[in-house]
Amino acid sequence: MNKLQSNTNDLIVILGTGGTIAGAGDDVGYVAGQISVADLVTAVPALAARQLEAEQVAQLDSKDMSHAVWRLLAQRVAYHLARPEVAGVVVTHGTDTLEETAYFLHRVLAPGKPVVLTAAMRPVTSLQSDGPQNLLDAVTVAAHPGASGVLAVLQGRVHGPVEVRKAQPFALDAFSSGEAGPLALVLEGQVRVLRHWPSCAPLGLDVVAADPELWPRVDIVASHAGADGVVVDALVAAGARGLVIEGTGNATVHASLLEALKRARAAGLPVLRATRCTGAAVVGAPEGALPSAGELSPVKARVELMLGLLA
Repeated sequence: MNKLQSNTNDLIVILGTGGTIAGAGDDVGYVAGQISVADLVTAVPALAARQLEAEQVAQLDSKDMSHAVWRLLAQRVAYHLARPEVAGVVVTHGTDTLEETAYFLHRVLAPGKPVVLTAAMRPVTSLQSDGPQNLLDAVTVAAHPGASGVLAVLQGRVHGPVEVRKAQPFALDAFSSGEAGPLALVLEGQVRVLRHWPSCAPLGLDVVAADPELWPRVDIVASHAGADGVVVDALVAAGARGLVIEGTGNATVHASLLEALKRARAAGLPVLRATRCTGAAVVGAPEGALPSAGELSPVKARVELMLGLLA
């Protein structure tokens, strides 16, 4: 744990997991997770006025995020939030799976203090590096009076864990909350709240206490033109404990694929339908007795189903 000097009273803990925000190299050929979180913090002069601690939890490209890192991160977040002097926690993360980690922490911890994930689309060595400003904004939100829950702060927008999605593969303004819009904005160092902070009933750390190697396998299967049930049957044979279907439109499912899913459900596997339409919720009655994931994207529905099986 690196303690960094400050002139304020509220302590913010910054947990590093790697990602582009800690990357080095040119804009396309950079290597993620090269710079320590302590060095990221000291490289932002405006953070010198804050009371901060920095801890390196992991150092990876978030495309390679694992259940083991998720469990460790949840444990470290919970540990620091329990300290009375800590006002909030910031997590530096890669952009590729940030939305999954945010939803995981939201469901497991549902914290009363703010837990703010931030990231960057350009490495720190880029002339267009967005990491320093995003980190500064994340600390600002974590220290904001009344802020709570798991949040994602990027490009001056504060997103909730249910709605946030990475919507662009390369643009600096890569994240969206769809039709719901952001929860808040960070404007010239000030937080402007637009909607209520996120909350839910926490599942608790005990749910993820088991060895991550033993967590139930939940896979995502896409419905598309020409789809059939081969992948579903293979996944069931491989030991899948649950399935999420990335459906077309309002989470509709190809007839040939639907028959295989019905067989899987008859064998005891839970199945959730999500839609491949960005930023849309599934509405209406279940199709073919397959329940919907509601407003959850396929990757978040996978997290929800996995945690449900663990619980």
